Amino acid sequence: MNNIAPFHIAIPVHNLNECRTFYRDILNCDEGRSSEHWVDFNLFGHQLVIHYKPKSENDIHTNAVDGKAVPVPHFGVVLPWDTFHNFAYTLTKKGIKFVIDPYIRFEGLAGEQATMFFLDPSGNALEFKAFKDINQLFAK
Repeated sequence: MNNIAPFHIAIPVHNLNECRTFYRDILNCDEGRSSEHWVDFNLFGHQLVIHYKPKSENDIHTNAVDGKAVPVPHFGVVLPWDTFHNFAYTLTKKGIKFVIDPYIRFEGLAGEQATMFFLDPSGNALEFKAFKDINQLFAK
C-alpha cells in the first residue's frame, strides 16, 4: 500500500469562512491556493477543495453499517493506527461532536478497523479510519 497517489476531492460548503476555519484550525489542514469562492487544503497529503454553494435543505441520508447509522455521502482518509488515535484524541479535546464516536468496527472480523464520523460546519460528513493491519483494507 506504499506510494499511493493523493486523491483530489471538491466539496460544497455554504459558509466558506466558517469551513475555512474548521479545516485549518480544527483539522489542522495546511491551506493552499484560494479565491473568494474556494480554498485548497492539504488533508493528510490529499487535496481537499471547499467550494461555496448556497445552503441546501436536503436531509442527511444514512445506511446501517455494523449497527451504526453511517451518513451518506461521506469522505475521509485511512490513517496509520497511531495517527488515527492521536487525531481522535485531538478532535475530542477540541469539542468535535461525533456522529459516530471513535470505536473499533467489525471487531475480530475481516476488515477490523478503527473509525469515527463527524460533520463539518456545512454538514459534510467525514469518516477517518485506521487498520492495525493495512492488508485488511479490502478484506472480504
